Amino acid sequence: MGADRGRARGKLLATVVVLGSGSLLVSGCASMPSSGDVHSVSASQRADSQVQVYAVPPRPGAGPSEIVSGFLEAMTSDDPQFAMARQYLTPKAAMDWRATRVTVLADGPDPQPTRAADRGADANDFTFTVSGKPVAVVDQQHAYKPARPQDTYNQTLHLVRQSGADGTGREWRIDALPEGLLLGQSDFQRIYRSVNKYYFAAGQERLVADPVYVRLRTDPVTQMNLITQTVQSVLDGPTSWLKPVVDSRFPSGTALKGDTKSLALDDRNALKVPLNERASNAGEAQCKGMAAQLLFTLRDLTTTRVGQVELNRANGSQLCVLSSDQAETYAPDRMSTSPGQYFVDAGGHVERMRADAGGSGGADGSDSSDDTDASVVTEPVQGPFGKGEQQMRTVAVSRDEKRAAGVSADGRSLFVAPLSAGAALVRTPVTSDDKDAKDGGLSAPSWDGRGDLWVADRNADKPRLLRLAHGTAAPETVDVAGLDGARVQQVRMAADGVRAALLVSDGTRTTLRIGRVERSVENGKQVVSVDELRPGAPQMEDVTAVSWAGRSRLVVVGKETGGVSQQLRYVQTDGSTSAAGTLPSVNKVTDIAATDDDRMPLVAHSQEDGIVRLPPGANWRTAVKKGSAPAYPG
Repeated sequence: MGADRGRARGKLLATVVVLGSGSLLVSGCASMPSSGDVHSVSASQRADSQVQVYAVPPRPGAGPSEIVSGFLEAMTSDDPQFAMARQYLTPKAAMDWRATRVTVLADGPDPQPTRAADRGADANDFTFTVSGKPVAVVDQQHAYKPARPQDTYNQTLHLVRQSGADGTGREWRIDALPEGLLLGQSDFQRIYRSVNKYYFAAGQERLVADPVYVRLRTDPVTQMNLITQTVQSVLDGPTSWLKPVVDSRFPSGTALKGDTKSLALDDRNALKVPLNERASNAGEAQCKGMAAQLLFTLRDLTTTRVGQVELNRANGSQLCVLSSDQAETYAPDRMSTSPGQYFVDAGGHVERMRADAGGSGGADGSDSSDDTDASVVTEPVQGPFGKGEQQMRTVAVSRDEKRAAGVSADGRSLFVAPLSAGAALVRTPVTSDDKDAKDGGLSAPSWDGRGDLWVADRNADKPRLLRLAHGTAAPETVDVAGLDGARVQQVRMAADGVRAALLVSDGTRTTLRIGRVERSVENGKQVVSVDELRPGAPQMEDVTAVSWAGRSRLVVVGKETGGVSQQLRYVQTDGSTSAAGTLPSVNKVTDIAATDDDRMPLVAHSQEDGIVRLPPGANWRTAVKKGSAPAYPG
């Protein structure tokens, strides 16, 4: 029982039982189920999202260790209001304890008695130290905040003796305890799910993903099911980190009507959402935006296609309806359905890869072999990037695939040009004086969804992050708060334009940071900065390459903490990850490219294998033997 705590407390009694194995059988009940089989639970069984876990009450005469064990196990259960967990507490502690914050520990909480004198039969109090390796905290906004590698967790549980329910005996109960829930990582992953909720980029009609964690099944505290929890989370507003750069179209104070606990899609995959009076006067355009926030949130939550969202007033009348097709105008990415895959060929020119149904030969014109994808053919892009005299080191293609930007082969100059025949190559004012031209100079550029172009100058003497509005304006230096002497090695902008993925080097290692792009007006001029950097891949101690691979997901290449070999992983922008995030390895990857559409292959550059691709459900295969700097639009 309690897979996360088995190693630390193997001799303590198990206090969790399982009812049924198919559907959700009990809700709204604050006592033990009266039917169903009681049996032991393996870790694999408890990973089943359709299995509900219930705690058992404390045994009469149970000792302090058993009480602590039972309480920690009961926190992993699905009991409404955590009724069983509260039975391990004194009446005052049970009343004061709030389960709205979650602390995640790698191997679960490990309780150890701290005072030998407490162990006597006549002792009236007992203290345990609960320790563990912290992974993250999920706060009351459901936001995930990863722990730092140096963080530790040490808190105390204090027990006292009190009279039993019948007024007799002297039962041990907990009267002082840490805030919120304590869960091991595997229990957390069993109970909670990462969900993207959506808000509008400030001043834009473009949605931004805001990842949070909600309970997979009915929440013991609110009694809301998964869909209702998620809708309420959208209504509650964005997380604190994202709030400065986004807006919600829901009027302040909007909530679900009355005691709404169980929203569900109907047989047409439509959702009706009853709102309180605060939303009743929203206009048509505002209401459509409100519905778009919910529709995109539900798309990320469910595996079925959401047909429409209907918002209703408190009196039951319809406020507005938004269909899935109508919602596309608010999409965060707005790229084509089949974005191009680009790279720099051996001659320093930009080419585009495409699939050829005939599959007659290798991508470089040679005979195909077992490790070469014969379905891929390449062709130079239109314009000076495809045939000009200027050789390029890296390339970035705008999200509408009408323009490109490239860094010269020596890493010192930035060029832009349309991807059309007869277009002229324009040398921008961006230059780098970095003496280490081989590994330094200008980073690969990146386009955001607003059409702005970003690039980092890695000159150790004068590191800068630069932005060219619309790709044509004079370059502006962007202030990055919290670098503390480190410098930006690579920049990858999100499609929404309000989040930046930065590879930051302190001279000894390179880490991934996610920054919030803030825009303000000073003296009549727009000023752009990147603020409140947070870890993007805290489990990686050295990151080589990164690319956006979803609206709140990135793919990273690097070495895990304590590891020696290169790893490829998916991570969320909040720093969370899962075992399913690990990707097949490929040798010596220096660059990687992905797109928000997970049906498109990953594309990478391997120092040994050239340009390689990883289609969904397949293995890595060489697409181009001699090429570098793979890129999707962005």
